[in-house]
Parts: sequence; structure tokens; C-alpha cells
Amino acid sequence: IVNEAFARRVFPNENPLGQRLGIGDGWWRDGDHLPREIVGVVASIRDGSLDKEPDPELFVPHSQSLWDFGLTLVLRTRVKPETLVRSVRETVWTLDKDQAIGDIKTMERVIAESVAPQKFNAGLLGGFAALALLLAAIGIYGVMSYSVSQRTREIGIRMALGAAQPEVIKLVLRQGLALTLAGLGIGLLGALGLTHLLSGMLYEVRPTDPLTFAGVALLLTAISLLANYIPARGATKVDPMVALRYE
Repeated sequence: IVNEAFARRVFPNENPLGQRLGIGDGWWRDGDHLPREIVGVVASIRDGSLDKEPDPELFVPHSQSLWDFGLTLVLRTRVKPETLVRSVRETVWTLDKDQAIGDIKTMERVIAESVAPQKFNAGLLGGFAALALLLAAIGIYGVMSYSVSQRTREIGIRMALGAAQPEVIKLVLRQGLALTLAGLGIGLLGALGLTHLLSGMLYEVRPTDPLTFAGVALLLTAISLLANYIPARGATKVDPMVALRYE
């Protein structure tokens, strides 16, 4: 039995069923090579790493192979797999009391171990990204607070002349949003140029995935608006008479 990757590579324009191969694991007694007939094609699996394409593989019945491989027993259960460990051991030992059994794992554990390095790298990068986002939000808040404090007299005059609170907030938010959009544009251009460095850590996500870039841009914009809104809100609470005397 061969997988789809094998069939595409070896028989790209032919039906692989019925084809014969010599795979080097079986011999006639007189030394002639024992050919194998392909009787089925199965889906390809990523048994090495999720970030690599499936390799061409073939499967030979254990009883017909001269290679001394261990056996793996796979069970599909409707209950928690851990509850069946003892029953499986007893069943195997009933068939062969000398059979050694080890390395019992659930499929969830097998998958978790296979992606452990990617999860660690993603968690590490995610932590640094969260820290960078926090520092960016603090920086935006500090800059906008300073900018608003420098415009206290202007804001006081506007409010004394009849400017409503929403208008003052919009004025401050527009200024902050313009700076945010400029920063986002520069950041996205830089990200597009560096995403190829992370392509090896991605699985079923393109380095230039539009949804990811859109989500990040929206998140940063929302954080920026919040960091701008707080000092803008505070500016509208300033007494116009105090603001007019402000130096």
C-alpha cells in the first residue's frame, strides 16, 4: 500500500494499482528479488513534522517483511483512553504473556508532543508581542497626554466658545489616529518584508495571510484609540476659566 505522495511522485500519469515494485526487503531463496504489488493507495500523513510536506511512503504487511520492526497498537475508543490501559495490557498478555508493552500514549499527547517546539516558539514570540503592544500603548498614552497638556489653553478657548465635549474628543482622536495609521503603514511594510523569516514556524498559515494582518491592524488601532481616548476625555473635564489662565 502506498500513500498519495508516493503515487504522485512515482506514477504521476498512471494508475498505481497493480504496479509492481522491488523495495529491497524480500528475496527469493535463489537470490532473485521479490517484487511487491501495489494493492491500495491511502492518504498521506505528516508523521515527521507538521510544518513539512508528507514524504512518499509505502506500507508492507508485518508478516511479509524481513525488517524487524516493533508493533504499534492503535485503538479508537468512546470513553477516556486512560481507563482502558489495564484492559489492553491484559488482552495482549492473554495472546502472548511474554510480550513487552511500553510507551502508551493518547493521540492528544502524541499530537501535543509533535507540535511542542512550535508551541514554545509561538508562546515566546506571543509573549514578546504582548509586551511590545503594552509598551506601545503606554507610549501612545504618554505622548497624547503630553500633547493634550500642551493644548490645554486651546481646548479651554474652544470650550469657552461653545465647543461640545464630543467635538473636543474627536479633535484629539483624529490627531492620534493619524499618527497611528502612519505607524501601522510603516509596521505592515516592515512585517511583509520579514515574514519569510517565520515561514518555518507556520502550519497551514501563509506568511502573508490577509486575515492575520487585518486582525493585527484592527487590534493595534483599537489599542491606540483607547490610549488616545483617555487623555481626550480628561481634557474635556478642564474648567474653561482654569484653562484660559493656564501657562
